[in-house]
Amino acid sequence: MRDYFLRRLLLIPPTLIGVTIIVFVITRLVPGGPLERAIMETQQMSAMGGSSMQAGQGMALSQAQIDRLREYYGFDKPVLVSYVDWMRKVLTGDLGMSYRYNQPVTEVIASRFPVSLYYGLITLVITYLVCIPLGVLKAIKHRTVVDNVTSILIFIGYAIPGYALGSLLLLYFSVQLEWFPMGGFTSMQFSELSFWGKVGDLVQHSVLPLICYLVGSFALVTLLLKNHLMDNLAADYIRTAIAKGVSFRKAVTGHAMRNSMIPIATTFGQNITLLVSGSFLIETIFDIDGFGLLGLNAILDRDYPVVMGVVLLASLLLLIGNILSDILVALVDPRIRFN
Repeated sequence: MRDYFLRRLLLIPPTLIGVTIIVFVITRLVPGGPLERAIMETQQMSAMGGSSMQAGQGMALSQAQIDRLREYYGFDKPVLVSYVDWMRKVLTGDLGMSYRYNQPVTEVIASRFPVSLYYGLITLVITYLVCIPLGVLKAIKHRTVVDNVTSILIFIGYAIPGYALGSLLLLYFSVQLEWFPMGGFTSMQFSELSFWGKVGDLVQHSVLPLICYLVGSFALVTLLLKNHLMDNLAADYIRTAIAKGVSFRKAVTGHAMRNSMIPIATTFGQNITLLVSGSFLIETIFDIDGFGLLGLNAILDRDYPVVMGVVLLASLLLLIGNILSDILVALVDPRIRFN
């Protein structure tokens, strides 16, 4: 098993190289990049200022200026050469400079990462703490009032998009009742508050976004555990254990539950990426400067250094999450041996 996970770890670098090469080439091929935008903005400023200066084929920039822009954005070299230069900087911890924020990409990501990590961790913990007991209860109380009512509530929450629910929550609880703030991660005067004042302010700003994050994730984990637990409770080994005198509670918790946790452990690694990526729609509605919104704005603004940094970090977390899933599956199911 140790050799298996070592091989998986050794596969992370070539996988990251493959993913980043594809994205890097795409950023060089798609139209409307930062160079084209700079030329267009210069033309518009020249036209608005009534300037009659023209260079080349009716452009407001000379060829020397365009060449300097190409060098600034890194478009003066072949794609593979530019990628090797970028990868060399990445190995030293330099992800480049953001075109939009004019700051190092590492600083831009570091300022947004804790926000999404905060919401992601709380969402992950609450989801598993609530959904696992709820899934067990629904499997034991199958086709009862408890099962039917919780199923209706779960499917209603799953059917409502988080961003649509966020808009309704803001209109009712923030605008009409004024119980919660309109948005943001913290208040403007957050630094001036006491410790418990900061805690209360953070909680007050977190309630509505967390509701939107949680409603969609409850259905998958709850129903996945319920269905697998019901299959295991109907299996022959559970009936044999009960026939030999094992109590029903022990049969559920000691036998069926462990086998039913295998699919939960399998999907756990995928939640690592969701842990930080968040939902850019929810972040937009609640004005949260998170990791997901950063990636979306970077794509729309053609901020390619930030795009590459977001892709690199998200891909790394996904690969690590898959390895964690394999470890959890091996811990839950002792029959599994990775050779």
